[in-house]
Amino acid sequence: MNFYDHETYLSPFTWRYGSPEMRAIWSEVHRRRLWRRVWVALATAQQAAGLLTAAELADIQTHQDDVDLARAHEIEAEIGHDLMAELHTFAAQCSLGGGRLHLGATSADIQDNADVLRIREALTLVHRRLLAVLDAFAAQIERWADFPCMAYTHLQPAEPTTVGYRLCVYAQDLLADLRAVRWISTALRGKGFKGAVGTCASYTALLEGSGVTCQEMERHALALLGLEAVPVSGQVYPRKQDADVLHVLASIAQSLHKFAFDLRVLQAAPYGEWHEPFGERQVGSSAMPFKRNPVTAEKICSLARFVATLPRVAWDNAAGSLLERTLDDSANRRLILPGAFLAVDEMLLSARRIVAGLVVNEGAVTRNLAAYGVFAATERLLMTLVRAGADRQVMHERIRTHSMAAWAAVERGEANPLVELLCADEAIAAHLSPAQVREALDARGHVGDAPRRCRAFLEELRTTLAG
Repeated sequence: MNFYDHETYLSPFTWRYGSPEMRAIWSEVHRRRLWRRVWVALATAQQAAGLLTAAELADIQTHQDDVDLARAHEIEAEIGHDLMAELHTFAAQCSLGGGRLHLGATSADIQDNADVLRIREALTLVHRRLLAVLDAFAAQIERWADFPCMAYTHLQPAEPTTVGYRLCVYAQDLLADLRAVRWISTALRGKGFKGAVGTCASYTALLEGSGVTCQEMERHALALLGLEAVPVSGQVYPRKQDADVLHVLASIAQSLHKFAFDLRVLQAAPYGEWHEPFGERQVGSSAMPFKRNPVTAEKICSLARFVATLPRVAWDNAAGSLLERTLDDSANRRLILPGAFLAVDEMLLSARRIVAGLVVNEGAVTRNLAAYGVFAATERLLMTLVRAGADRQVMHERIRTHSMAAWAAVERGEANPLVELLCADEAIAAHLSPAQVREALDARGHVGDAPRRCRAFLEELRTTLAG
């Protein structure tokens, strides 16, 4: 067996990105344990059909977990087939039942069912990570539901919203992802046991005279694995399923990228409103000691770009699987499936840390709202003037003229003079007092029903999490 250390290339997923739990799911030892589990399920179903003795099956079951990777690699070096090498290793361990393993099977009968079991385990862990991220969002949404802040469209100040309502946008995307994970987890199907081209010909020949059909044997073995199978297949289960799984993972990556990218913008000095957690001894830059860079959010965006490319590979695997099967998907599936899951695992763990420890700079939020919120509140002033009997078009032009002058002053670094300009306007004063103008221009009250929507969404979110 080869020994790998840091003197040779290792994938960053081997040690840097992803959790020990996700790495264990995609480990080579676990893969072979799953192969053996599938072989045992098949042997159990075949023993019920009279193809094995009880003693032979008991022998096989006894050695189910005795993975010997070193021996399997020795055999693989000779024969060039990893699954057959594991089969030889397993069979050699079973003095009674070894010769009854893999009866009627093709490699994909074992490998594809094991792959689906492993994908399902990985999705279960992703689901757990999503719950943790959404739980962290729920706490922050509740905390900041009423706290007003500037909203930005085109990266320009727009109208006020609340910090909690903005957080709802990210949580809503991830809630959709959670539902997609639940759907794909229940939709997963194994290949079943259908032989070399999916016709069940080898099993039919084996079972002749037993009184057991291929379909009955398949259902028995799959029940032991807790799997359902596609009704028809070629040599492998339809690779469209891999594409569906990767699209769900890419959707999670997209949702996390949106959140992380927005945080990076809001952490920039001109905004300064949000910050990701920063450790007491954390180093932001090797050159500039003062730097406090959003490195975790940047990591999320970086990994998300990687995951976004993988559904295309799975698409090609599905579209290019010629006739009953070609092997040109095999090598890249060893990369794209664990890579996608490990990257998403790392992103979700990182996102949870950011959300749970999110720093909202209330002073900066209030400062930006004071500087720009009054511009947005001019809409409310216009509506108030119209209700007081003013001509809408005339008032719109008066407000526009003063707004442009005030914006120019703000761009020069001066204090925003808009409130005073509007209070001093004689045409406006004919309909509203200065106190009424100031009240209408208080942007903190111009957030619509954002707080109510926050709480309604929070109720939906917590109901879904509880389910």
